[in-house]
Amino acid sequence: MLLLGFFFLLRPGEYAHTSNPDASPFRLCDTHLFINNRRLHPDRCTVPDLRRVNYIGLEFTTQKNGVRGEIVGLGLTGHPLWCPVRALINRVTHLVSHKAPLTTPLYSYHSDTWRYIDTTMLTAALRTTVYATGANWGLQPTDISIRSLRSSGAMALLCAKVDTDLIRLLGRWRSDEMLRYLHVQSFPIVAPLAAQMLQHGTFTLIPNQPFMG
Repeated sequence: MLLLGFFFLLRPGEYAHTSNPDASPFRLCDTHLFINNRRLHPDRCTVPDLRRVNYIGLEFTTQKNGVRGEIVGLGLTGHPLWCPVRALINRVTHLVSHKAPLTTPLYSYHSDTWRYIDTTMLTAALRTTVYATGANWGLQPTDISIRSLRSSGAMALLCAKVDTDLIRLLGRWRSDEMLRYLHVQSFPIVAPLAAQMLQHGTFTLIPNQPFMG
């Protein structure tokens, strides 16, 4: 669920159980699975077919700032673990193997009975990792929560020089406020600016001449 939150730039209530009554989690029926151009039905596909999936989509139904019926999709990263496709397939495989109804939230899991992966569990998992390795990056566990994933995913796209319009589309931002904040906080983006200004600081202004009609 952490990987889905990061790669799809999701809000916590979309991929983790929360007490917020307005939360709208993605469900099994909201998943779209493809092997090239062939679409699979999550409740009628085989495990071998699931392992061959190379493109996934999440359909927005009641999620905040989403257009009803809109599908946002992602492909394979090439990494065996850090991949939204692999993460979603693991979730679907678990749910289908336990005969979960199509309306089951993706954050559900079966252990004797149906249980939920909630925001507290995911934040605790992130902070455990930061406790072990965060000092190398100047981070404290309290600096991190699952709310960090949405901005972290956007920052990763910015550092990869992905067009900001595409980032806004994926993250469903209706303004540039978040992107302005990310621009000035990102070392790889802002560090070269002074050198670029020096290299390209010589220019000629067009003389301000009166208009002669």
